[in-house]
Amino acid sequence: MQFTDFKKLDLSRLPSPCFVVDEVAIERNLKILNDVQARSGAKVLHALKAFSLWHLAPLTQQYLSGTCSSGLHEAQLAHEFYGGEVHVYSAGFSKTDLIELLNIADHIVFNSVNQLIRFEDLCRDAQSKRPLLKFGLRINPEHSEGDVEIYDPCAAGSRLGITYDELHAQLQTPTGQKAFELISGLHFHTLCEQALLPLQRTLAVVEEKFSAWLPNLEWLNFGGGHHITMPGYDIEGLIDCIKSVSKKYNLQVYIEPGEAVAIGTGVLTAEVLDISFNQLPQAILDTSATCHMPDTLEMPYRADISNSGLPNEKAHTYRLGGLTCLAGDVINDYSFDEPLEVGQRLVFEDMAHYTMVKTSTFNGTRLPSIAIWNSHTDQLNVIRDFGYDDFKNRLS
Repeated sequence: MQFTDFKKLDLSRLPSPCFVVDEVAIERNLKILNDVQARSGAKVLHALKAFSLWHLAPLTQQYLSGTCSSGLHEAQLAHEFYGGEVHVYSAGFSKTDLIELLNIADHIVFNSVNQLIRFEDLCRDAQSKRPLLKFGLRINPEHSEGDVEIYDPCAAGSRLGITYDELHAQLQTPTGQKAFELISGLHFHTLCEQALLPLQRTLAVVEEKFSAWLPNLEWLNFGGGHHITMPGYDIEGLIDCIKSVSKKYNLQVYIEPGEAVAIGTGVLTAEVLDISFNQLPQAILDTSATCHMPDTLEMPYRADISNSGLPNEKAHTYRLGGLTCLAGDVINDYSFDEPLEVGQRLVFEDMAHYTMVKTSTFNGTRLPSIAIWNSHTDQLNVIRDFGYDDFKNRLS
């Protein structure tokens, strides 16, 4: 799924492999999110875990209210480049990291009452110096909307968020009650690449279980996973939903889309290095499933390649593999109208989100370069190349 015709881009202008992001398409998504924000009263935060290309932070800052981070380093990036509110949630904070976060974050969301109790004194001291600093608690409504368990925050036995029973039990203790006084809002997250209806079902469960606390709070965070910028998403329904909850409980609503910022905006280009045969033709690329697009193995999912088809759909079928030693470094089987040739460039579509943030240098594999393209003006800027020092400096 692409919002940009990358066929207009001359691939010979690029190093290989290379992530290419169209800034026009990014702005298209940001404008949609800003419209939701303006008409609903919600504050929309960019989830850096999905897309942390801080070169585009000034553009993001024009449209959104801030960022949400999953730990100290993302929060430092947010504070340094993005502006707006800095929200942070982690399944567990170390004391060292939390001390730094207390100086730069606007909202810190804890995963358990136990962590809140442990760090209560630190939090109260920080809040006395920064009165606008807010603390929240992530809840687990125990309502699954995900199809893939590894990406389902509410899967059975999930470590993410506190359940109703656990929260109720903790608040029966004096230490739990005292620590909970710091909490000004709740956060939940159940979605992954989903439309409005799963959010509405989740909200019904959240209200059923946690509504006793909501009237005494200042904010409620709907988390991420909202496919707001996808064609067909019920934007008007989302706006009505946000307004309803906000009015009912007198709350500031936050949402944290990450993929919705970058979906349909970028590609990964790669080059054919070799062609061999073992039961079917094999094409080795200068990219890697395990190093550059690990979700194709973890979910798994099939990455789309421009001008390709399913196996045997077109005249020539190949198994595309990465250049690492991992036997399972296989991207998938694809067919093409014409035989592939060594040196030919392939374009993997919709590769901006959850790709650059997950790359690795296993086997010393070179990380893809990063380029910003403007599909209106054809201006191309290769903003980062990677080499040996990037591999070496991660080690010692």
